[in-house]
Amino acid sequence: MAMKNKLKQLRKHIVREDVDKQEKKEETIIEPSSSDIPFVEKWLEFGAKPFFFQGEYIFIREITYPLSQHHGLYPFAHLNIVANVWSQVDVQHPLSLKQKQVSELFFFDTETTGLSGGTGTTIFLLGYAHILGDEVKVKQYFLPSPSAETALYYFFLRDINQFTTSIVYNGKSFDWPQVKTRHTLLRNELPPLPRLEHFDLLHPARRLWKHKLDSVKLTKVEEEVLEIKRQGDIPGYLAPMIYFDYVERKDPQGVFEVMKHNEHDILSLITLYIHLSNQLLQGASLSIKETYEVARWYDQLGEKKVALPLYEDVSIKEQEEHDKAKMALALQYKRGQQWEKAIEQWGVVYKVGREKIKREAAIELAKAYEHRYKQFDKALQYTKQAYQWWKEKNQLVKVYNEKEKVAFEKRIKRLENKKNNK
Repeated sequence: MAMKNKLKQLRKHIVREDVDKQEKKEETIIEPSSSDIPFVEKWLEFGAKPFFFQGEYIFIREITYPLSQHHGLYPFAHLNIVANVWSQVDVQHPLSLKQKQVSELFFFDTETTGLSGGTGTTIFLLGYAHILGDEVKVKQYFLPSPSAETALYYFFLRDINQFTTSIVYNGKSFDWPQVKTRHTLLRNELPPLPRLEHFDLLHPARRLWKHKLDSVKLTKVEEEVLEIKRQGDIPGYLAPMIYFDYVERKDPQGVFEVMKHNEHDILSLITLYIHLSNQLLQGASLSIKETYEVARWYDQLGEKKVALPLYEDVSIKEQEEHDKAKMALALQYKRGQQWEKAIEQWGVVYKVGREKIKREAAIELAKAYEHRYKQFDKALQYTKQAYQWWKEKNQLVKVYNEKEKVAFEKRIKRLENKKNNK
């Protein structure tokens, strides 16, 4: 008993000592006064306020816009409209809001010291926008010193725990992995990392517009597609240099321009998401090429009932994607065992198609007549014609694929044997 009592007494001393150490640690963290911050008046005038955490500070800036305000083609209020349409359509799509509320979304972008990623890259500005009542609210978190990184992520992660979905532009493969990397290094000091779904708008932009844009950078998409004109904007590649200059001199004037650039990027994500949704849901102002790409996207997602009328729309127009749409339409018919309709589409492409695609139509016709209808003479005719077109093309470029040559010769020999033995 005496030993047990003695251990109890020792335990009390150990616990008290730990408490004293913690209290002493907390006492040593003395938050500086805002007046000690270089150029603090400039920051406040810009609308950014210092926020302190563990003796370090960051700047947080908030800006609001009415939903009625236009940014390019649309007012921000159209986000609610497309969300409502998504909720009513019976279609599966990676950009769908069918099971989501607009209040769950945040439009997210960062500015970093480099584009290589990994632990050597520092995010010095985190920004996002979301709908709050009848306003769009933009919030930005700026890192004034590398030593304040914990404070940066503390305030950012604290504020985004209300959201379920981020809408980004290349952020799924760059921005958010950077946040995850920094959180891994600092996680003992930070709130947990939220589980988010990411809508990355770079991929649909590339799918729909790579044929007409020499680049799908956001600024290019803004100008050529969304009718957004930037005035006096700094190029994004200057942001790291401006930040390093700020860290050395502390004058924030250049940083303010970077923050305006980031704000503009974020607002453009709202407009871009509205526009992509309109094109996917309503076919708003789609070109023939865009209609074909939307149809192909739905087709790849297994939404055949949505893809089919879009393919049909393209196939009846004499445009660049005419042949591709007919081939895709024929494939739909083939899968549905509608062979006569499939052969009709392949036949049109075979007669008036362009280069490689009419060879593909000839091969499909040969397969159908060989395996479906057992008309080996027709199958042989289409195969020989496809082989002839293939040879003509390869004679021009003076190079050929040996495997393709062997495949053609093997098919021709097989069909000749079948024809002769019929």
